[in-house]
Amino acid sequence: MYISIGRSSHILVSSCSSSFLAKYSICNSTLRTAYGTTPIYSPGRWGRGARHLRTAIQAQQRPTWLPGLDPPPYLDGTLAGDFGFDPLGLGEDPESLKWYVQAELVHARFAMAGVAGILFTDLLRVTGLSNLPVWYEAGATKFDFASTRTLFIVQLLLMGFAETKRYMDFTNPGSQAKEGSFFGLEAALEGLEPGYPGGPLLNPLGLAKDIRNADEWKLKEIKNGRLAMVAMVGMFVQANVTHVGPIDNLIRHLSNPWHETIIQTLAGSGS
Repeated sequence: MYISIGRSSHILVSSCSSSFLAKYSICNSTLRTAYGTTPIYSPGRWGRGARHLRTAIQAQQRPTWLPGLDPPPYLDGTLAGDFGFDPLGLGEDPESLKWYVQAELVHARFAMAGVAGILFTDLLRVTGLSNLPVWYEAGATKFDFASTRTLFIVQLLLMGFAETKRYMDFTNPGSQAKEGSFFGLEAALEGLEPGYPGGPLLNPLGLAKDIRNADEWKLKEIKNGRLAMVAMVGMFVQANVTHVGPIDNLIRHLSNPWHETIIQTLAGSGS
């Protein structure tokens, strides 16, 4: 029987009966490494073999952002999307870690909405279905129904209200779902837990109603959100270098895929 207990160069070779796990019976085990084979079991050296073996199996099953790297002790894999990545040690303080988790979640959702909005409006613009400005010039657009100052004030009030409610729910979970805390619309929002509001307005499809056991949905969301944040950074750089939208860049690349690439684009921008 072969059971991996750590990095790929360490293999536990064990031959024993099922009574090993049940009664800690003696079995012949060796640790095969790149430097040779070493016996690791004896009644004195590993008296409680089952407990150590279970720990070894669990450690191997934990995925990390860099295979073979031991994650920090405060990142134990319970958080959605936790792969042990914290090179600056920002999550050492438990209270700070809770806030960083919420901050990443909000940024991920804004990035997903931003990427979808940029691609959709850019597609309408390129196909001629709508006379929309390119996304990085949309903020300077003048609207007939309201002035820029009015729109800014309205956005400031609405975003400030939403962010204040979110912060209050973070500091006191469940407080914003109490009756009378949101103009009688608490049942429509039906907060599930901090960072995961629900109800027909924010969860119309009824996904992940039991949010505490929705680990798969949480993992999918944060993975897509991280991808969207990377995509937004790419769009910022792309717009600064090419001065066109992402759909224009895609069309240009597909027209001549071997010569219209990021390498030629960056080389041309530097010359």
